[in-house]
Amino acid sequence: MSRRGPARKDAGQDDHLTAAGAGARGGVAPRAQTPCVPRKPGSGPAVTAADPCPCGRGLPYGGCCGPFHQGTAAPATAELLLRSRYSAFAVGDPAYLLRSWHPATRPAGLRLDPGLRWAGLEVLATDRGGPWHSEGTVAFIARYSEGGEAGELRETSRFTRESGAWRYVGPVPTTGT
Repeated sequence: MSRRGPARKDAGQDDHLTAAGAGARGGVAPRAQTPCVPRKPGSGPAVTAADPCPCGRGLPYGGCCGPFHQGTAAPATAELLLRSRYSAFAVGDPAYLLRSWHPATRPAGLRLDPGLRWAGLEVLATDRGGPWHSEGTVAFIARYSEGGEAGELRETSRFTRESGAWRYVGPVPTTGT
C-alpha cells in the first residue's frame, strides 16, 4: 500500500500491529479527535488519570477507560469495549488488548507499531451490544498519523459477551472490494 497522501485502511487490510506474526486489527473506537502519544513498552502510561481519555467521550482517563485497562472495572456495552480498546492502542497497552480479545480469535502475541499515533475515534453506528445483549457490532473510523501522513482505519467490529464480559471477536467481513 502506498503511503503517499491520506491513507485509508479497511477491515482485512494489513495494519499497524502484529499479532502472532500476521497482520491483525483490534476493534476500537472513540468520537473526539483528542491527540495522544503512545507509550513505549515498560515506560508507563502516556496519560495520567486527569488527562482527557483518548476514547473521545470527554471524560478524564481515570474516570473513563483507565479503570478498564487496570482491570478494576469492565465495559458494560460493546461500544464501551471498542472505545477502551481504541484507548489501549493510543496509550500502548497490548496486555489489555489481548485480555479483551475473544479467546477463539485472540492472537498469541501483539506488537504495536511505535511510529503510529492515534488521532481520534468516530463511532458511526452500533447494532445491539447493549447491557442486555449477548452480541453486537460497532462501526467506526479510527484516525492516525504515521511518518507525518494522516490515515484512517474503517471497520465494523463484532463483539460477544463471554462469562458476562464483552470481548472483541474481529472485523465483520466485507463484501466486494
